[in-house]
Amino acid sequence: MDLKTKRWFVLLASVAINLCIGSGYAWSVFAKPMVVLLGCTAAAATLAFTISNSFGPVTMILGGRMQDKFGPKWVIVGGAFLFAGGVFLTGFTTSVTWLYMSYGVLMGLGMGAIYSCTIANTVKFFPDKRGLVSGIATAGYGAGSILVPPLANALIASQGILATFRTLGIAYFIIIVVGSFFVMTAPAGYKPEGWNPPAPTATSTVSGVDKSWNQMLADPMFYVLLIMLTAGAFAGLMIISQASPIAQEVIKVTPAVAAVAVSMIALANTAGRIFWGWISDKIGRYVALTIMYIISGVAVFALTGISSYAAFLIAAMLVGLCFGGIMGIFPALTADMFGPKNNGVNYGIMFSGFAIAGLFGPMTAATVKASHNGDYTIAFIIAACCSVLGIVLTQVVRSKTKKNQEAALAAKA
Repeated sequence: MDLKTKRWFVLLASVAINLCIGSGYAWSVFAKPMVVLLGCTAAAATLAFTISNSFGPVTMILGGRMQDKFGPKWVIVGGAFLFAGGVFLTGFTTSVTWLYMSYGVLMGLGMGAIYSCTIANTVKFFPDKRGLVSGIATAGYGAGSILVPPLANALIASQGILATFRTLGIAYFIIIVVGSFFVMTAPAGYKPEGWNPPAPTATSTVSGVDKSWNQMLADPMFYVLLIMLTAGAFAGLMIISQASPIAQEVIKVTPAVAAVAVSMIALANTAGRIFWGWISDKIGRYVALTIMYIISGVAVFALTGISSYAAFLIAAMLVGLCFGGIMGIFPALTADMFGPKNNGVNYGIMFSGFAIAGLFGPMTAATVKASHNGDYTIAFIIAACCSVLGIVLTQVVRSKTKKNQEAALAAKA
Protein backbone atom coordinates (compact mmCIF):
# COMPACT_ATOMS: atom_id res chain seq x y z
CA MET A 1 0.00 0.00 0.00
CA ASP A 2 1.51 3.32 -1.06
CA LEU A 3 1.69 6.40 1.15
CA LYS A 4 -0.99 8.17 -0.88
CA THR A 5 -3.43 5.48 0.29
CA LYS A 6 -2.04 5.07 3.81
CA ARG A 7 -2.59 8.74 4.56
CA TRP A 8 -6.36 8.16 4.48
CA PHE A 9 -5.97 5.60 7.29
CA VAL A 10 -4.06 8.26 9.21
CA LEU A 11 -7.00 10.62 8.70
CA LEU A 12 -9.61 8.03 9.75
CA ALA A 13 -7.61 7.09 12.86
CA SER A 14 -7.22 10.76 13.74
CA VAL A 15 -10.97 11.33 13.41
CA ALA A 16 -11.72 8.37 15.71
CA ILE A 17 -9.20 9.63 18.28
CA ASN A 18 -10.58 13.17 18.09
CA LEU A 19 -14.10 11.85 18.61
CA CYS A 20 -12.93 10.49 21.98
CA ILE A 21 -11.20 13.65 23.18
CA GLY A 22 -14.04 15.81 21.83
CA SER A 23 -16.31 14.13 24.35
CA GLY A 24 -14.86 16.57 26.86
CA TYR A 25 -17.43 19.02 25.50
CA ALA A 26 -20.24 16.72 26.63
CA TRP A 27 -19.83 18.05 30.17
CA SER A 28 -23.47 19.18 30.37
CA VAL A 29 -24.48 15.48 30.49
CA PHE A 30 -22.38 14.91 33.60
CA ALA A 31 -22.95 18.25 35.32
CA LYS A 32 -26.23 17.59 37.14
CA PRO A 33 -25.34 14.05 38.34
CA MET A 34 -22.02 15.37 39.69
CA VAL A 35 -23.78 18.22 41.50
CA VAL A 36 -26.11 15.69 43.13
CA LEU A 37 -23.23 13.36 43.99
CA LEU A 38 -20.99 16.01 45.53
CA GLY A 39 -23.67 18.27 46.95
CA CYS A 40 -21.95 21.31 45.42
CA THR A 41 -23.22 24.19 43.32
CA ALA A 42 -23.47 23.93 39.53
CA ALA A 43 -20.83 26.65 39.20
CA ALA A 44 -18.39 24.73 41.42
CA ALA A 45 -18.82 21.53 39.38
CA THR A 46 -18.59 23.34 36.03
CA LEU A 47 -15.22 24.78 37.04
CA ALA A 48 -13.80 21.33 36.18
CA PHE A 49 -14.81 21.92 32.55
CA THR A 50 -13.21 25.38 32.61
CA ILE A 51 -9.97 23.97 34.04
CA SER A 52 -9.90 21.28 31.35
CA ASN A 53 -10.17 23.87 28.57
CA SER A 54 -7.52 26.05 30.22
CA PHE A 55 -4.92 23.28 30.41
CA GLY A 56 -5.53 22.03 26.85
CA PRO A 57 -3.60 24.79 25.02
CA VAL A 58 -0.57 24.23 27.28
CA THR A 59 -0.01 20.67 26.10
CA MET A 60 -1.01 21.56 22.55
CA ILE A 61 2.19 23.59 22.41
CA LEU A 62 4.33 21.06 24.29
CA GLY A 63 2.79 18.12 22.43
CA GLY A 64 3.30 19.86 19.12
CA ARG A 65 6.97 20.41 19.93
CA MET A 66 7.45 16.76 20.92
CA GLN A 67 5.56 15.65 17.81
CA ASP A 68 7.79 17.68 15.51
CA LYS A 69 10.84 16.06 17.11
CA PHE A 70 9.76 12.48 17.86
CA GLY A 71 6.64 11.87 15.77
CA PRO A 72 2.97 11.84 16.75
CA LYS A 73 2.36 8.18 17.66
CA TRP A 74 3.99 8.11 21.11
CA VAL A 75 2.74 11.59 22.01
CA ILE A 76 -0.79 10.31 21.35
CA VAL A 77 -0.16 7.22 23.50
CA GLY A 78 1.14 9.43 26.31
CA GLY A 79 -1.88 11.67 25.87
CA ALA A 80 -4.14 8.60 26.11
CA PHE A 81 -2.80 7.86 29.60
CA LEU A 82 -3.53 11.45 30.64
CA PHE A 83 -6.92 11.89 28.95
CA ALA A 84 -8.43 8.44 29.46
CA GLY A 85 -6.75 8.19 32.85
CA GLY A 86 -8.36 11.48 33.87
CA VAL A 87 -11.79 10.25 32.77
CA PHE A 88 -11.29 6.90 34.56
CA LEU A 89 -10.12 8.55 37.79
CA THR A 90 -13.14 10.84 37.71
CA GLY A 91 -15.05 7.64 38.39
CA PHE A 92 -13.61 7.68 41.93
CA THR A 93 -14.58 11.27 42.71
CA THR A 94 -15.45 12.09 46.33
CA SER A 95 -14.75 15.83 46.31
CA VAL A 96 -14.62 18.79 43.93
CA THR A 97 -10.83 18.89 44.35
CA TRP A 98 -10.57 15.35 43.00
CA LEU A 99 -12.92 16.32 40.15
CA TYR A 100 -10.76 19.33 39.27
CA MET A 101 -7.58 17.24 39.19
CA SER A 102 -9.01 14.30 37.21
CA TYR A 103 -11.60 15.77 34.81
CA GLY A 104 -9.95 19.18 34.83
CA VAL A 105 -6.17 18.96 34.88
CA LEU A 106 -5.39 15.41 33.68
CA MET A 107 -8.07 15.23 31.03
CA GLY A 108 -7.26 18.74 29.77
CA LEU A 109 -3.54 17.97 29.49
CA GLY A 110 -4.24 14.78 27.57
CA MET A 111 -6.75 16.48 25.29
CA GLY A 112 -4.27 19.16 24.24
CA ALA A 113 -1.39 16.75 23.64
CA ILE A 114 -3.50 14.45 21.45
CA TYR A 115 -5.25 17.22 19.51
CA SER A 116 -1.96 18.85 18.52
CA CYS A 117 -0.86 15.57 16.90
CA THR A 118 -4.06 14.49 15.18
CA ILE A 119 -4.53 17.88 13.52
CA ALA A 120 -1.05 19.14 12.63
CA ASN A 121 0.38 15.78 11.49
CA THR A 122 -2.68 14.90 9.39
CA VAL A 123 -2.60 18.26 7.60
CA LYS A 124 1.01 17.57 6.56
CA PHE A 125 -0.16 14.45 4.69
CA PHE A 126 -2.62 16.43 2.56
CA PRO A 127 -0.96 19.49 1.00
CA ASP A 128 -3.36 18.97 -1.92
CA LYS A 129 -6.49 19.07 0.30
CA ARG A 130 -5.28 21.00 3.32
CA GLY A 131 -8.51 22.86 4.06
CA LEU A 132 -10.86 19.89 3.59
CA VAL A 133 -8.73 17.51 5.67
CA SER A 134 -8.22 20.08 8.40
CA GLY A 135 -12.01 20.40 8.53
CA ILE A 136 -12.60 16.63 8.62
CA ALA A 137 -10.03 16.08 11.36
CA THR A 138 -11.45 18.84 13.56
CA ALA A 139 -15.00 17.64 12.80
CA GLY A 140 -14.16 14.43 14.62
CA TYR A 141 -13.47 16.58 17.67
CA GLY A 142 -16.80 18.36 17.29
CA ALA A 143 -18.69 15.11 16.75
CA GLY A 144 -17.71 13.90 20.22
CA SER A 145 -20.18 16.37 21.73
CA ILE A 146 -22.96 14.91 19.54
CA LEU A 147 -22.36 11.16 19.75
CA VAL A 148 -21.21 10.73 23.35
CA PRO A 149 -24.14 12.38 25.26
CA PRO A 150 -26.80 9.76 24.37
CA LEU A 151 -24.35 6.95 25.17
CA ALA A 152 -23.34 8.59 28.43
CA ASN A 153 -26.98 9.19 29.39
CA ALA A 154 -27.77 5.52 28.86
CA LEU A 155 -24.77 4.45 30.93
CA ILE A 156 -25.62 6.86 33.75
CA ALA A 157 -29.19 5.53 33.84
CA SER A 158 -28.03 1.90 33.97
CA GLN A 159 -24.91 2.00 36.16
CA GLY A 160 -24.59 5.44 37.75
CA ILE A 161 -22.34 8.43 37.15
CA LEU A 162 -19.08 7.12 38.64
CA ALA A 163 -19.23 3.74 36.91
CA THR A 164 -19.97 5.59 33.65
CA PHE A 165 -16.72 7.56 33.93
CA ARG A 166 -14.77 4.37 34.57
CA THR A 167 -16.36 2.62 31.60
CA LEU A 168 -15.76 5.57 29.28
CA GLY A 169 -12.17 5.95 30.48
CA ILE A 170 -11.36 2.34 29.59
CA ALA A 171 -13.11 2.61 26.20
CA TYR A 172 -11.33 5.87 25.34
CA PHE A 173 -7.94 4.41 26.23
CA ILE A 174 -8.45 1.39 23.98
CA ILE A 175 -9.71 3.44 21.02
CA ILE A 176 -6.99 6.09 21.27
CA VAL A 177 -4.11 3.63 21.69
CA VAL A 178 -5.34 1.38 18.87
CA GLY A 179 -5.86 4.43 16.67
CA SER A 180 -2.36 5.70 17.43
CA PHE A 181 -0.81 2.69 15.69
CA PHE A 182 -2.41 3.79 12.43
CA VAL A 183 -0.87 7.26 12.80
CA MET A 184 2.52 7.62 11.16
CA THR A 185 4.79 10.60 10.85
CA ALA A 186 4.32 12.64 7.68
CA PRO A 187 7.59 12.73 5.69
CA ALA A 188 9.21 16.16 5.52
CA GLY A 189 7.93 18.07 2.50
CA TYR A 190 5.57 15.24 1.56
CA LYS A 191 3.76 15.54 -1.77
CA PRO A 192 1.33 12.83 -2.95
CA GLU A 193 2.42 11.06 -6.12
CA GLY A 194 1.12 12.79 -9.23
CA TRP A 195 0.48 16.11 -7.47
CA ASN A 196 2.58 19.21 -7.73
CA PRO A 197 2.01 22.43 -5.80
CA PRO A 198 0.28 25.07 -7.92
CA ALA A 199 2.55 27.82 -9.18
CA PRO A 200 2.71 30.73 -6.71
CA THR A 201 0.35 33.59 -7.48
CA ALA A 202 -0.26 37.00 -5.94
CA THR A 203 -3.45 35.72 -4.29
CA SER A 204 -2.02 32.49 -2.85
CA THR A 205 -2.10 32.02 0.92
CA VAL A 206 0.81 29.56 0.87
CA SER A 207 4.00 31.38 1.79
CA GLY A 208 6.32 28.51 0.84
CA VAL A 209 8.44 29.29 3.93
CA ASP A 210 8.73 27.13 7.06
CA LYS A 211 9.02 29.21 10.22
CA SER A 212 9.87 28.02 13.71
CA TRP A 213 7.65 29.11 16.60
CA ASN A 214 9.98 31.96 17.57
CA GLN A 215 10.18 33.16 13.96
CA MET A 216 6.38 33.01 13.81
CA LEU A 217 6.12 35.09 16.99
CA ALA A 218 8.44 37.68 15.42
CA ASP A 219 6.07 38.02 12.45
CA PRO A 220 3.41 40.75 13.00
CA MET A 221 0.97 38.72 10.89
CA PHE A 222 0.86 36.08 13.62
CA TYR A 223 -0.78 38.54 15.99
CA VAL A 224 -3.28 39.63 13.37
CA LEU A 225 -4.24 35.98 12.76
CA LEU A 226 -4.43 35.37 16.51
CA ILE A 227 -6.92 38.22 16.91
CA MET A 228 -8.85 36.93 13.87
CA LEU A 229 -9.15 33.49 15.49
CA THR A 230 -10.23 35.03 18.81
CA ALA A 231 -12.80 37.25 17.06
CA GLY A 232 -14.13 34.32 15.04
CA ALA A 233 -14.45 32.01 18.03
CA PHE A 234 -15.98 34.67 20.32
CA ALA A 235 -19.56 34.53 19.01
CA GLY A 236 -19.51 30.74 18.59
CA LEU A 237 -18.32 30.01 22.13
CA MET A 238 -20.73 32.58 23.54
CA ILE A 239 -23.72 30.95 21.84
CA ILE A 240 -22.59 27.36 22.43
CA SER A 241 -22.07 27.98 26.15
CA GLN A 242 -25.31 29.94 26.64
CA ALA A 243 -27.68 28.38 24.08
CA SER A 244 -29.81 26.52 26.60
CA PRO A 245 -30.34 29.41 29.06
CA ILE A 246 -30.90 31.88 26.19
CA ALA A 247 -33.54 29.60 24.65
CA GLN A 248 -35.26 29.07 28.01
CA GLU A 249 -35.09 32.63 29.33
CA VAL A 250 -35.46 34.71 26.16
CA ILE A 251 -37.46 32.45 23.82
CA LYS A 252 -39.33 30.87 26.77
CA VAL A 253 -39.03 27.22 25.75
CA THR A 254 -38.77 24.17 28.02
CA PRO A 255 -35.40 22.67 29.00
CA ALA A 256 -36.10 19.69 26.72
CA VAL A 257 -36.71 21.94 23.71
CA ALA A 258 -33.63 23.99 24.59
CA ALA A 259 -31.60 20.77 24.65
CA VAL A 260 -32.64 20.10 21.05
CA ALA A 261 -31.23 23.50 20.11
CA VAL A 262 -27.93 22.65 21.81
CA SER A 263 -27.68 19.43 19.79
CA MET A 264 -28.55 21.18 16.52
CA ILE A 265 -25.92 23.87 17.13
CA ALA A 266 -23.35 21.13 17.84
CA LEU A 267 -24.32 19.44 14.58
CA ALA A 268 -23.92 22.72 12.67
CA ASN A 269 -20.54 23.27 14.34
CA THR A 270 -19.33 19.83 13.21
CA ALA A 271 -20.70 20.17 9.67
CA GLY A 272 -19.19 23.63 9.31
CA ARG A 273 -15.69 22.30 9.84
CA ILE A 274 -15.95 20.00 6.83
CA PHE A 275 -18.04 22.29 4.62
CA TRP A 276 -15.96 25.44 5.03
CA GLY A 277 -12.69 23.49 4.90
CA TRP A 278 -13.73 22.14 1.50
CA ILE A 279 -14.97 25.56 0.36
CA SER A 280 -11.73 27.26 1.43
CA ASP A 281 -9.75 24.91 -0.82
CA LYS A 282 -11.94 26.02 -3.74
CA ILE A 283 -12.34 29.79 -3.23
CA GLY A 284 -9.41 30.58 -0.94
CA ARG A 285 -9.02 30.87 2.82
CA TYR A 286 -9.50 34.64 3.03
CA VAL A 287 -12.63 34.72 0.87
CA ALA A 288 -14.13 31.89 2.93
CA LEU A 289 -13.23 33.60 6.20
CA THR A 290 -14.76 36.88 5.06
CA ILE A 291 -18.04 35.15 4.19
CA MET A 292 -18.06 33.35 7.56
CA TYR A 293 -17.47 36.53 9.54
CA ILE A 294 -20.30 38.24 7.64
CA ILE A 295 -22.78 35.38 8.19
CA SER A 296 -21.83 35.00 11.85
CA GLY A 297 -22.02 38.74 12.50
CA VAL A 298 -25.42 39.11 10.88
CA ALA A 299 -26.78 36.00 12.62
CA VAL A 300 -25.62 36.95 16.12
CA PHE A 301 -26.87 40.52 15.66
CA ALA A 302 -30.23 39.13 14.54
CA LEU A 303 -30.53 37.46 17.95
CA THR A 304 -31.11 40.92 19.45
CA GLY A 305 -34.59 41.00 17.92
CA ILE A 306 -35.59 37.34 17.69
CA SER A 307 -38.51 36.02 19.72
CA SER A 308 -39.50 32.76 17.99
CA TYR A 309 -37.81 29.41 18.56
CA ALA A 310 -37.46 28.66 14.83
CA ALA A 311 -35.71 31.98 14.15
CA PHE A 312 -33.47 31.51 17.19
CA LEU A 313 -32.50 28.02 16.05
CA ILE A 314 -31.64 29.19 12.52
CA ALA A 315 -29.54 32.13 13.75
CA ALA A 316 -27.75 30.07 16.40
CA MET A 317 -27.01 27.25 13.94
CA LEU A 318 -25.56 29.76 11.46
CA VAL A 319 -23.26 31.04 14.20
CA GLY A 320 -22.31 27.44 15.01
CA LEU A 321 -21.73 26.63 11.33
CA CYS A 322 -19.32 29.56 10.92
CA PHE A 323 -17.60 28.94 14.26
CA GLY A 324 -16.92 25.36 13.18
CA GLY A 325 -15.62 26.60 9.83
CA ILE A 326 -13.21 29.04 11.43
CA MET A 327 -11.88 26.37 13.80
CA GLY A 328 -11.58 23.97 10.86
CA ILE A 329 -9.74 26.40 8.59
CA PHE A 330 -7.19 27.82 11.02
CA PRO A 331 -4.93 24.73 11.26
CA ALA A 332 -4.63 24.85 7.45
CA LEU A 333 -4.21 28.64 7.40
CA THR A 334 -1.44 28.42 10.01
CA ALA A 335 0.35 25.83 7.87
CA ASP A 336 -0.18 28.00 4.77
CA MET A 337 1.26 31.09 6.40
CA PHE A 338 4.11 29.66 8.49
CA GLY A 339 4.79 26.35 6.75
CA PRO A 340 3.79 22.76 7.61
CA LYS A 341 7.15 21.69 9.09
CA ASN A 342 6.58 23.16 12.56
CA ASN A 343 2.80 23.30 12.46
CA GLY A 344 2.46 21.15 15.58
CA VAL A 345 3.98 23.85 17.79
CA ASN A 346 2.82 26.77 15.68
CA TYR A 347 -0.85 25.83 15.68
CA GLY A 348 -0.64 24.99 19.38
CA ILE A 349 0.39 28.61 20.00
CA MET A 350 -2.21 29.94 17.56
CA PHE A 351 -4.86 27.91 19.39
CA SER A 352 -4.43 30.22 22.38
CA GLY A 353 -6.82 32.52 20.49
CA PHE A 354 -9.51 29.89 21.10
CA ALA A 355 -8.69 29.85 24.81
CA ILE A 356 -8.99 33.65 24.98
CA ALA A 357 -12.38 33.53 23.25
CA GLY A 358 -13.40 30.64 25.52
CA LEU A 359 -12.77 32.86 28.52
CA PHE A 360 -14.26 36.16 27.32
CA GLY A 361 -17.15 34.93 25.12
CA PRO A 362 -19.14 33.08 27.80
CA MET A 363 -18.06 35.57 30.50
CA THR A 364 -19.34 38.51 28.43
CA ALA A 365 -22.74 36.87 28.02
CA ALA A 366 -22.99 36.01 31.72
CA THR A 367 -21.86 39.48 32.83
CA VAL A 368 -24.24 41.32 30.49
CA LYS A 369 -27.12 39.09 31.52
CA ALA A 370 -26.48 39.69 35.23
CA SER A 371 -26.16 43.47 34.85
CA HIS A 372 -29.12 43.95 32.48
CA ASN A 373 -31.85 41.89 34.16
CA GLY A 374 -31.44 38.87 31.89
CA ASP A 375 -31.14 40.86 28.64
CA TYR A 376 -28.36 39.54 26.36
CA THR A 377 -28.66 42.30 23.72
CA ILE A 378 -25.38 44.09 24.44
CA ALA A 379 -23.52 40.75 24.47
CA PHE A 380 -24.89 39.94 21.01
CA ILE A 381 -23.84 43.39 19.74
CA ILE A 382 -20.31 42.91 21.13
CA ALA A 383 -20.10 39.51 19.38
CA ALA A 384 -21.28 41.11 16.12
CA CYS A 385 -18.59 43.79 16.48
CA CYS A 386 -15.99 41.03 16.87
CA SER A 387 -17.14 39.64 13.52
CA VAL A 388 -16.72 43.08 11.93
CA LEU A 389 -13.20 43.20 13.37
CA GLY A 390 -12.58 39.77 11.83
CA ILE A 391 -13.68 41.07 8.40
CA VAL A 392 -11.35 44.07 8.62
CA LEU A 393 -8.34 42.07 9.77
CA THR A 394 -8.91 39.41 7.10
CA GLN A 395 -8.62 42.12 4.47
CA VAL A 396 -5.44 43.42 6.14
CA VAL A 397 -3.83 39.97 6.04
CA ARG A 398 -5.09 39.38 2.52
CA SER A 399 -3.56 42.67 1.30
CA LYS A 400 -0.27 42.10 3.11
CA THR A 401 0.02 38.52 1.82
CA LYS A 402 -0.68 39.69 -1.73
CA LYS A 403 2.09 42.30 -1.52
CA ASN A 404 4.54 39.73 -0.15
CA GLN A 405 3.67 37.25 -2.91
CA GLU A 406 4.00 39.92 -5.60
CA ALA A 407 7.42 40.91 -4.22
CA ALA A 408 8.55 37.26 -4.15
CA LEU A 409 7.38 36.68 -7.71
CA ALA A 410 9.11 39.85 -8.88
CA ALA A 411 12.37 38.77 -7.23
CA LYS A 412 12.24 35.43 -9.08
CA ALA A 413 11.50 37.04 -12.43
